[in-house]
Amino acid sequence: MKKFEIVVTTLFGIEAVCANEIRRLGYDTTSVEDGRITFLGDYEAVCRANLWLRTGERVYIKIGEFKAFSFDELFDQCKALDWSEWIPRNGAFPVKGFTNRSTLFSVSDCQSIIKKSVAEALSREYGQEWLPEDGTTYQIEFSIIKDKVVLMIDTSGDGLHKRGYRKHSNAAPVKETIAAAMVILSRFKYNGIFADPFCGSGTIPIEAGLIAKNIAPGLYRKFAAEQYVQISKTMWRDAREEAQEEIRDTKLRILASDIDPFAVELTKENCKKARISQLVTVEKKAVQDFVCGEPDGTIVCNPPYGERLLEKDDCEQITKQMGEVYHRLNHWSLYALTPLEQFEYFFGEKANKRRKLYNGMIKCNLYQYFPKR
Repeated sequence: MKKFEIVVTTLFGIEAVCANEIRRLGYDTTSVEDGRITFLGDYEAVCRANLWLRTGERVYIKIGEFKAFSFDELFDQCKALDWSEWIPRNGAFPVKGFTNRSTLFSVSDCQSIIKKSVAEALSREYGQEWLPEDGTTYQIEFSIIKDKVVLMIDTSGDGLHKRGYRKHSNAAPVKETIAAAMVILSRFKYNGIFADPFCGSGTIPIEAGLIAKNIAPGLYRKFAAEQYVQISKTMWRDAREEAQEEIRDTKLRILASDIDPFAVELTKENCKKARISQLVTVEKKAVQDFVCGEPDGTIVCNPPYGERLLEKDDCEQITKQMGEVYHRLNHWSLYALTPLEQFEYFFGEKANKRRKLYNGMIKCNLYQYFPKR
């Protein structure tokens, strides 16, 4: 089967995590850049990447890449690409994208020129002046960074963070892809104890349950490329059957708690939708009341902070309480995502490791505390 370049976009800070996911699927990455991983794959790889990637934002087919310093160059080089290989004669092809640090800085002008050049290329190839665009949508996306143009077709549709289990959320949810990255980085034991004392709508506990049970995060949703003529229904069916067969049993115990009774009920509802309710105990409980008699376990959390819900003094107090709880636990690890710059001071201990991540547009650190032996 023919191979081509596939691009997976990520949030900043989790590129390496996503690249490892791609390699575990059996594909070799050719480049890992800020917010973007590229690998060679075929149509089957498009299906499997969409179904399995927990930390990727979207999966794209890369159509072309070139330098352009003028609108004429953008038009001519875009038109020279073989768009008819991907877009059928009645396919719709809307265009969107962005520019950054480039001579061509007007997004709307670039959008218009790319649209016109693709239309001319398709008209020439299909021998028809008018393109109806009344068929399947092939969303074209462009990026122009430092005058390098990359043109791609989106195969995901809705972002991969939309797993389908979170129809409702609390006021400040952590994104599913960030939650999955945090859980993966924690290296929690699949037969142990996993806890989140600020569970909110349950995203972090659910991502842990999906990982422990090896449930593909995209198993129960649809993707744009399921309508593409190039990828057969059989190929998608086989990829889903493979994912279904990979689901496993686990002895993981998940403790999810929150001081907000609405969050508790929301977590229960979302766990049920995610098909992991049997793993999770959900309770209304303040962080200072968290106890567990097990000798070791893993806490992964996204505590509330001032830019989201609480005043700075409240955040500092919660951080202090969380530190007191952690110091009472034996051989536990803790991973906390927060923008609070003095987190370690109020927590009462310097982290073993810190990792910069972005939760939405908020710059955070993932503070990592390893078990004391």
